[in-house]
Amino acid sequence: MLVKDIMSHFVTTIDEEASLKEAASKMRDHDIGCLLVSRDDNLSGIVTDRDITCKGVADGMDIDAMIVSDVMTRDVIWCAENSDVEDALHIMENNQIRRLPVLDGEKNLVGVLSIGDISTQMPHELSGEVIEAISKTGKRKPPMTTVS
Repeated sequence: MLVKDIMSHFVTTIDEEASLKEAASKMRDHDIGCLLVSRDDNLSGIVTDRDITCKGVADGMDIDAMIVSDVMTRDVIWCAENSDVEDALHIMENNQIRRLPVLDGEKNLVGVLSIGDISTQMPHELSGEVIEAISKTGKRKPPMTTVS
């Protein structure tokens, strides 16, 4: 099975210069936990509700003055839409990430593979193992390269 067969095709993006308030509102309005960040129509990062909370609110920063680029993750790990799902799952497990951006052959953003997609589209036994591996606390393994 290929990533494009089970990924979410609906992707919500935000500009890295947008305010954190705008990012949080967009997440609330779309009932999602992350936004893919773009700059000049290229994927430049990812921002999650956790990033806003832990890197902004919890650190006592002036949220009204902060923008998405202040808290986003810049080194985005991604996979290709034609990658085998099992390869993408290994990336997610090894990097303990819950949402994996999906790019096409020309590096255009075409979707996101999330643990929600996995839990509803993959066999229960496999999805349970993946979710458990992603959710384990402790030191993360070194990042893997992307699959293209």
